[in-house]
Amino acid sequence: MKIALPVARGQLCLHFGHCEKFHFYEVDPDAKKIIKTEIMDAPPHEPGLLPRLLSEKGVNVVIAGGMGMRAQQLFNQNGVKVVTGADPAGGSLEETVMAYLNGSLQTGANLCSH
Repeated sequence: MKIALPVARGQLCLHFGHCEKFHFYEVDPDAKKIIKTEIMDAPPHEPGLLPRLLSEKGVNVVIAGGMGMRAQQLFNQNGVKVVTGADPAGGSLEETVMAYLNGSLQTGANLCSH
């Protein structure tokens, strides 16, 4: 399983479409551990590009602070689960991934209003 997090200034990004980088975590959900990490610079913002690109990279889950409804729909159409409302101040990126794997990720309101 591969999980993607949008990152800005080293933290989970409040707004998915404004991130600087993507951190990818290949995980073993049964063993609940991170196997491999990868970082990619975010491409210039282009509507519809990121759901297709991340799907092509084998991403199964995106965890974000906020994401617009259209992007969420496009991810769903590409078979990628979206988790919004993750707290960017809630710990390290790895802790966010581990909390998701352990079923303890705290989420609130989607931090994106469009």
